[in-house]
Amino acid sequence: MGTEAPSWADQWGTGGFGAMDEEESHKSKKENDSNKKNSSSAGLGKAKAVALAGAQKMKNGTSIGIKWVRSKCQKKNMTSSS
Repeated sequence: MGTEAPSWADQWGTGGFGAMDEEESHKSKKENDSNKKNSSSAGLGKAKAVALAGAQKMKNGTSIGIKWVRSKCQKKNMTSSS
C-alpha cells in the first residue's frame, strides 16, 4: 500500500500539489477585484444612461399627456359656454 496514489485532500487541500503560495493567491484576488470593479463601474454607467433616457421619455410622455387632457377639457368648456 506504499504505492497508493495521494488522496484528494493531499492534492487539492491546503499545501497540496496544486496549492499556490499565499502571496500569489493574494495578488490574483486583488487583480480579480480590480477587474470586477472596472466591469461593474462600466455596467453602472450604462445602467445610469438607460435609466436617464427612460426617465426623460417618461417626463416627455407625461407632459404630452397632460397637454392633451388640458386641450380636451378647454375645448369642452369653450363649446359648452357658447
